Amino acid sequence: MARDLMPIVKRSRREKTPLHPKAVKGLTVRNYAPGEHGQSRLRNKVTEYGVQLREKQKVKRMYGLLEKPFRRVVAEAERRPGVSGDILVELLERRLDNAVYRLNWAPSRQSARQLVTHGHVVLNGRRVDIPSIQLKPGDELTVRPKSASNTYFTGLKAELPNNQPTIGWLSLDTKNLKAKVTGLPPRDEVKEEIHEQLIIEFYSR
Repeated sequence: MARDLMPIVKRSRREKTPLHPKAVKGLTVRNYAPGEHGQSRLRNKVTEYGVQLREKQKVKRMYGLLEKPFRRVVAEAERRPGVSGDILVELLERRLDNAVYRLNWAPSRQSARQLVTHGHVVLNGRRVDIPSIQLKPGDELTVRPKSASNTYFTGLKAELPNNQPTIGWLSLDTKNLKAKVTGLPPRDEVKEEIHEQLIIEFYSR
């Protein structure tokens, strides 16, 4: 499976947003792009194309996608009726790995993707290992029974009552590590700074 091999802290510095909890400190200390000429880039004039490119790269890395899969999501958003930017964010939010992250079952999307690919998540009674599955209202998620007894998930069950998810489209049964998709993710619940229209404009060139 192809993946971005650049260290997560470097990716976070390049996009000026923490893509993982451990990148927060790195951004505080060095809030400029990595590499020999990282600081000099702060003085460069950014073109309209550059702004669109950086926003595309930021959101792509935020959700852990490579270029081809991300382009497919954008194409699907443009194909559907409605505001393409809003639909793009909705499709990204409805990914299985993102839902696992939003439920606070993992500290980052990268960790959530790993939980899914390792088969720890059950969707509608079936074990799945595809992070890109699009969830729909009525879907039910749970931790695989065999996995629920391992150290990670027993610790998670103890922590979740104090770390409840704050999104309305997923309901969580903390005691049993079960969740249900109650609707579609509304745009105003996505707290990360995303300028989706810039991405649509980038691919419309």
